[in-house]
Amino acid sequence: MDSLADLHTTPVVEPMEPTPYRVTNSRRETADVTTLTLVPVAAGLASMLPGQYLMVWAFGVGEIPISVSRTLPTGEVLLTVRAVGATSTAVVGTTVGDVLGLRGPFGTAWPMAAAAGRDLVVVAGGLGLAPLRMAIDAQVAQDPTRLSVVVGAREQAQLLYADDLQRWTAAGARVHLTVDAADRGWHGAVGTTTAVLERLAERHEMAFVCGPELMMTSGARAVVGCGVQPADIWVSLERNMHCGIGHCGRCQLGSQLLCRDGAVVRWDHVERLLEVRGR
Repeated sequence: MDSLADLHTTPVVEPMEPTPYRVTNSRRETADVTTLTLVPVAAGLASMLPGQYLMVWAFGVGEIPISVSRTLPTGEVLLTVRAVGATSTAVVGTTVGDVLGLRGPFGTAWPMAAAAGRDLVVVAGGLGLAPLRMAIDAQVAQDPTRLSVVVGAREQAQLLYADDLQRWTAAGARVHLTVDAADRGWHGAVGTTTAVLERLAERHEMAFVCGPELMMTSGARAVVGCGVQPADIWVSLERNMHCGIGHCGRCQLGSQLLCRDGAVVRWDHVERLLEVRGR
């Protein structure tokens, strides 16, 4: 097996002390998902690549890993967070002027250089669109005509980044939306992202996939059916991360520590490890 160092951008590990960032904007995406815009109080962190993540401190509460959804030339960082536990709820509950602590950037990045000049399909389920947002932006800027984006959500109200979806479409990318349950105002596809991929039957050369693990497993197998080789499929596995530097072992998957060797990993390196066999 090729070494992970040969396949990824080398992870960058910053000092353990959190760097203070001030919230400058809070945008509600859905009922339980918010995008925060943060600016460094003093010196900021190192440059962040598509797919990398930060360890985010809510002071007095705890720390959680959150993927970077976008960076701005002004040094601002955008994080999209779902309130599911004490720390994420505290992060989502911050208001303009509040300060959070950031460590990082950590982890591997989507292989944008390898995707250049190739037909790329990006498959996102729910909040999985957040770690893919910068990668889609980069591909749209380079050649949107070679990009397909398939986005799934439980319902229309759970779809993220409505402005981005329209902008990517207007730029020439093929954006396909689907929901599990449709209301009267929904006129798009209903069903899984896998069903959309199979129905479109587009041919691709490379794939980035992010979402719940079951969705990533089915999505990766579906893009194999669209002609993509397993070695050209990449998934993001942000599971059970805790320390961000490979010390605690909570994110171990086989021989890999996903906070250090991921979260972006090649599908053929993890497919067997993600299999769940029924009894």
